[in-house]
Amino acid sequence: MSWFKRDKKPIENPTPVDERRVRTEGLWEKCPSCRAAIWKKDLEQNLYVCPKCEYHFRISARDRIDLLLDDNEPWIEQDGELASSDPLHFSDTKPYGRRLKDAQAKLGMSDAILTAEGRIDGRPVMCCSMEFGFIGGSMGSVVGEKVARAIDRSIEKKTPLVIVSCSGGARMMEGTVSLMQLAKVSAALGRLDEARVPFVSVLTDPTTGGVTASYAMLGDLNIAEPGALIGFAGPRVIEQTIRQKLPGGFQRAEFLLEHGFLDAVVPRKELKSYLSQAFGFFLD
Repeated sequence: MSWFKRDKKPIENPTPVDERRVRTEGLWEKCPSCRAAIWKKDLEQNLYVCPKCEYHFRISARDRIDLLLDDNEPWIEQDGELASSDPLHFSDTKPYGRRLKDAQAKLGMSDAILTAEGRIDGRPVMCCSMEFGFIGGSMGSVVGEKVARAIDRSIEKKTPLVIVSCSGGARMMEGTVSLMQLAKVSAALGRLDEARVPFVSVLTDPTTGGVTASYAMLGDLNIAEPGALIGFAGPRVIEQTIRQKLPGGFQRAEFLLEHGFLDAVVPRKELKSYLSQAFGFFLD
């Protein structure tokens, strides 16, 4: 005997289909090295280093400053108002002026470098951090000027200087105005050396072109993150020029350390303590 009458209508769920799905889009990051899927929160807590293979993801200039400088005392941005013009009225697929405005609106930065005054383990420092997302971290007139001003402040206040490089090189859209920054900043670093103020250069992935050919390799200590690509011309250009296959790991941080072009390769988690110890060695 049947105690109930079956209703042939399908059971309706009042919640729309889209809302019943678990939304995970944008919550995972794939490691470019080992291809592992990493929960973004875990990646952030691990300082954007893959927990499986130790691959170092690129991080923003502002995140880098926050990582290195003490968080118990706010750091002060310097020269944030400086912005590039378009002296050559350069245009290829997109006018240079438009590219500048788009990058400024997207990143909230005036150009491809952030300069800040703060402390590392209580010690006053000047810190410059490059932003690869701003036209490939290219060095134009503003980048060169901000670095030169940071050097002048270090000389004036006798505070150590840290420059974190992440760049594709000189900014071709500014022509010789960009190229002259190599000599300008190198000369300023000469004055810093005469004043006996220490400068540590931190090279991250990638550091290439005119930045490598100037301040990135002129530190009292030149250190790099693991796996960073460092060089003047890229490996593909070199292979096409010399028509030879390059050795494995060529232009990576570990290769440069082995061949005497770097003083150390320092994991991101140890970078702040390494800088603190280095400045203690130089100044104490």
